Amino acid sequence: MKTCAVLVAVLAASGCTRSVSPMADSGPAPLRPAPTGQVSSSQLPPPPAPPPPVTATAATTPPTDPLAGTQPGAPAAAPVQTASAGPVTREGLVGAWKVSSGGGNCQIFMALTKWTGGYRAASRGCPGQVADVSAWDVSGSQVVLKDSSGSTVASLNNSGGTRYDGQTTGGAAISLYR
Repeated sequence: MKTCAVLVAVLAASGCTRSVSPMADSGPAPLRPAPTGQVSSSQLPPPPAPPPPVTATAATTPPTDPLAGTQPGAPAAAPVQTASAGPVTREGLVGAWKVSSGGGNCQIFMALTKWTGGYRAASRGCPGQVADVSAWDVSGSQVVLKDSSGSTVASLNNSGGTRYDGQTTGGAAISLYR
């Protein structure tokens, strides 16, 4: 019985001692405080002007050699660019586009999500009728921009490469380019 009493006393005393686990001191390091400072804002510059449309010609003249057969000081003939208007595909139109219309520049984003009148579109910062664009579709060789009710806002034709030119239903010129 004495042995049991001594054993209980030893166990009780060992339970009262503080033991420190090696894991207790290796917690996560404290985070550094976030920097404080002033936030400023300013107006962004307007988007750049659109590039000039590429004109198509039926026959082109071969470029002349600027060093042969010209008089000193005479300007060299500029090469003529031709448009290669390929087929208009929905997949080729998906993404962000710059827009020039009504004397202003803005952006239109086109997606392949079904929407009223075609596929989903969103305009940002556009003037006039182009601000109402919320859908788009391809009709033959034309890109058709539409409003939320499915009514046509503008029709555009490929002018070569990634540029489309046309007119809004209100008669304003519109260009879509990347």
